[in-house]
Amino acid sequence: MNKNLLSIIIAVVLIVLGSLLIIGWSSLSGPKVDITEIILFYGDGCPHCKLVEDFINQNKVEEKIKFTRLRIPLNNEKDPELLSNTKVLLERAKACGINTTDIGVPFLWDGKTCLAGDPDVIKFFQDKIK
Repeated sequence: MNKNLLSIIIAVVLIVLGSLLIIGWSSLSGPKVDITEIILFYGDGCPHCKLVEDFINQNKVEEKIKFTRLRIPLNNEKDPELLSNTKVLLERAKACGINTTDIGVPFLWDGKTCLAGDPDVIKFFQDKIK
């Protein structure tokens, strides 16, 4: 009877440790930033992203709206954080039914819908700050 009890305790401990390991491992694969509901994906050197950035700065959008910026690699960059950001972008685009080959930046996720291109992203921010 004692051997059975010991076996059960060892099995429970192994299951708990395995679960904690899996949970910890999956959290490492996600982005390393705090993601708000609104995410602005951008690329360095992107002229359309610069237009959005200029609008944000000129209108002090960050003082009025909380959002997260995630940079997307544009030139075959292999930075793990940027690749993680790309994964988030692909997940959001997929949730909106957008073909992953049709994605570009700037790209905005507002928690339920996707907006692409500087005119739509700027309009989104204009509407939010009014």
